[in-house]
Amino acid sequence: MSTEPGPQSNGLGSRFQRALPSVGGAAETLSVEGQNLGTDNVSVIEGEMATISCRVKNNDDSVIQLLNPNRQTIYFRDVRPLKDSRFQLVNFSDNELRVSLSNVSLSDEGRYVCQLYTDPPQEAYADITVLVPPGSPIMDSREDVVSEGNETELTCTAMGSKPAASIRWMKGEQELTGEMTVDETYDRMFTVTSRLRLIVSKEDDGKPVSCIIDHPAVKDLRAQRYLEVLYQPEVKIVQAFPEGLTREGENLELTCIAKGKPQPYQISWLRVDDDVPSHTVITGSDLFIENLNKSYNGTYRCVASNTVGDAYDDYILFVYDAPTTIPTPTTLNLDNTQDSRAGEGAPQKIDHAVIGGVVAVVMFAILCALIVLGRYFARHKGIRAHLGPLAVTMLPLA
Repeated sequence: MSTEPGPQSNGLGSRFQRALPSVGGAAETLSVEGQNLGTDNVSVIEGEMATISCRVKNNDDSVIQLLNPNRQTIYFRDVRPLKDSRFQLVNFSDNELRVSLSNVSLSDEGRYVCQLYTDPPQEAYADITVLVPPGSPIMDSREDVVSEGNETELTCTAMGSKPAASIRWMKGEQELTGEMTVDETYDRMFTVTSRLRLIVSKEDDGKPVSCIIDHPAVKDLRAQRYLEVLYQPEVKIVQAFPEGLTREGENLELTCIAKGKPQPYQISWLRVDDDVPSHTVITGSDLFIENLNKSYNGTYRCVASNTVGDAYDDYILFVYDAPTTIPTPTTLNLDNTQDSRAGEGAPQKIDHAVIGGVVAVVMFAILCALIVLGRYFARHKGIRAHLGPLAVTMLPLA
């Protein structure tokens, strides 16, 4: 605070020292010390009470008086010449004149003078600053409902404050920065407006957005609204039946779960790159196929639509072989595992006709061999009987 010599100080007025403001109750005080005279700067909220204290060190019975910004005497010692009853004496002694001012208004703002009648006279100055809190913030948005991926704009206005307020934004727990403009109105009053632009996603739906007003005359002043975001459906296909592999001859039931904002107005099924089987039953979000076979293999798609857009999920159908009953072999090979996928490693069927033919051929060959051998031995037996002893020497020559 600058110093001013009193009107009768001849430039020999006391020096003043400033200190940091300390907050207490409704007013802030700033200590101003002189050679023998001291006072405090005061910040007070409009409508509340301010207290001005004129303090004297080592007073030698000099007279203390308090003057208003127009240099009219408010108190001379313990006497109040001014007819404003809002000023009341709080304490008077040789070392202090303390006066309260109730129901403070903007017109009371200014520099008050503590005056000590010494030779030369001394003066100290107490500046009263009146704080005016803003009204309740007004929060508005460019649109009430916005689609995901689009930009929206929110505005927050704090009107009629002194000094100008500042505005902060919060989306959930995240602090955001807006563009702030300050307009000065009448009688040093201010209106502050902040604009926040943000691109929304489906995760923002239902999130609170708050504008928070910071001002020395008020605490925890805010406005809040919740974002309403429209987003396209989220789609998921669930296999309701069977629980395991899909095999030939069994039935298939699929359910399409679709959620969005707004809720999907249409859910449809299709088969990618082909038509759905002719006997497929589609009921809303459910698809049912009876008596599966491998010709039904393919990709089945569920498409959900709302006013924001379309989304889909795919289900790949692969029909496995029906389970077969095979006689238990006498020797079990535990290392010989087979895939149940159709056409790959399926158990081979036994052709009994082929086996019978092979057996018949073998038996026929054995019979022919027996006939040839029989005729051979019968021929050699007849030669021995006709030749007698010569057969012994002739036979090896044959």
